[in-house]
Amino acid sequence: MSFPVITIDGPSGAGKGTICLRLAQALNYRLLDSGALYRIVGLKANQAGLLSDQPSAESELSAKDEDKITQLVNHLDIQFIPRQSGEVDIIVDGISVAGEIRNETVGSYASIVAALPKVREALLQLQQNMANHSGLIADGRDMGTVVFPDADAKVYLTASAEARADRRVTQLEQAGQKANYLAILKSIQQRDERDENRSVSPSKPHEEALVLDSSEMNADEVYFKIKAFCQTKGICFDQ
Repeated sequence: MSFPVITIDGPSGAGKGTICLRLAQALNYRLLDSGALYRIVGLKANQAGLLSDQPSAESELSAKDEDKITQLVNHLDIQFIPRQSGEVDIIVDGISVAGEIRNETVGSYASIVAALPKVREALLQLQQNMANHSGLIADGRDMGTVVFPDADAKVYLTASAEARADRRVTQLEQAGQKANYLAILKSIQQRDERDENRSVSPSKPHEEALVLDSSEMNADEVYFKIKAFCQTKGICFDQ
């Protein structure tokens, strides 16, 4: 028996996390945040001394520790656990890392390890296995193009770098943290450049995907457009 899969791809800050959680709750599907997987691997690689505390262009091009990072992936125990608050807790080896992996530095680690072919291969089977037991909402960069190319519904959700930087500043300030708009914008632009132009699984929409720019849209507008698209693909919503 095959279970339905909906993929939501696109850059960080486009609103994928909010929409994926809402879809998962509406459909009672499991949730896969592949971006969190790469952030987890990046964090663990840094903690193991395999990535610099201040990643640079040189570090992203170096794959000398690729085998060690791949071995690290094979021993990770990762769980995504929805909470009543509407947020998703991420448990790695028994420890919650949901807050720790969301800063801009770890985002840079994630972009670097995501460009390593052996790391991507190690995570591929883990992600595909998540669709073997229930419906799945898969959030990432290449869910519809590489991981689940036969997904029932594919969406590519994007937004301008400026809009995404604004959202990140707001998110950080609401959490009581300081935020430098220009630094965040630069980090986003650099990450986009890496993700869109890397030789392995570049971030791009599948030819069958609904491409949606959320720059001038609120979460409800995005959700209902994606819901309507999924319904045209035969996915039934109870609410």
